Amino acid sequence: MTAEIDDRTLSIPAERQALLRPALEWLARKAEPVAITLGAILAGTALFSLFILSVGKSPADLYRFMYTGGFGSWFSVQNSLSRASPLLLTALCVALPARLGLVIIGGEGAVVLGGVAAAAIALPIVGLLPPIVTLALMALAAMVIGGIWIGLSGFLRHYRGVNETISSLLLAYIAIALMNQFVEGPLRDPASLNKPSTKPLPHDYMLGNIPGMDVHWGLVIGIVACILSWILIEMTSYGFAARIAGGNVRAAQIQGLPVGRLIAGFTAIAGSFAGLAGMIEVAAVQGSANASLAAGYGYTGILVAFLARHNPLAIIPVAILLGGIDASGGLIQRRMGLPDATVLVLQGTLFIVILFCETFYGRFKIFNPDLWKRSA
Repeated sequence: MTAEIDDRTLSIPAERQALLRPALEWLARKAEPVAITLGAILAGTALFSLFILSVGKSPADLYRFMYTGGFGSWFSVQNSLSRASPLLLTALCVALPARLGLVIIGGEGAVVLGGVAAAAIALPIVGLLPPIVTLALMALAAMVIGGIWIGLSGFLRHYRGVNETISSLLLAYIAIALMNQFVEGPLRDPASLNKPSTKPLPHDYMLGNIPGMDVHWGLVIGIVACILSWILIEMTSYGFAARIAGGNVRAAQIQGLPVGRLIAGFTAIAGSFAGLAGMIEVAAVQGSANASLAAGYGYTGILVAFLARHNPLAIIPVAILLGGIDASGGLIQRRMGLPDATVLVLQGTLFIVILFCETFYGRFKIFNPDLWKRSA
């Protein structure tokens, strides 16, 4: 069923309607994802409120503590921005392949292997090279490993017909097993007794904070990556070809577009961003590679990408919002006696509702100019 609009209610003359129509069509198409996404968020929070009521807690108190823990003070804002940094990059791991019609959900594997690769490359060169060179080599190693890992899913999808969603998820589990093998085996620091990890980085080799803020430079790196990704998709022939292939692979092949290289290339770029997120976790947060790399950033990045409709620029505010929700988990646990995983339940609820709301696109006449009644 489509929502109807009565043209008789419009008092705009036909000449002005003809002039305004292109602008109205552009506005209608741009408003559809915003309206449906906001509606999905409201519906998801309403369902989550029913869940909170069922356990005898107040949804109003929950959302108040969620705001306080995420954005209620300068300390909370900085904490939220720090948590948003890896989400920016892991969301790109989902958003870029989505432009080709691919659903990659295994960014967690690229994150953990990127962190391990960064720590492994740093071990022999710390003290031999300047910190900036060491960090650059760590980032390069993490991006190469992450790109290869996610690029493998794209390769299997195009050349062997293997579903990329399943392969990327299974590769994520393999990556976590490999991380545990390396961290608890050949790369383990003998001094790490209770929690196996690699040898910690010296303070001079850590990724510092932005001046005037208690937020590391990973936030800036993530924002720059989102901007560059938008430029790649919207302003280059490579991105234009990817959008064509994502709309109709057969038509792209008939036009002679290198679909295989596009799929492999975009998945490799996406994986390199997730690997970079792992390097930042090692160089800015953990100081070493350990089991904390598997913190779920790759899975939360899926929700960020879908909320942002796979738009790299929209990923920035959505990642900050999800980072704030994640940062509020501890406060909710202390003040309301709810588990720290309560915010994960909220994220899961939002994701389910967003997937359900995908069916509404193109159903409302107000957002679809092709269904508008033309004036006489």
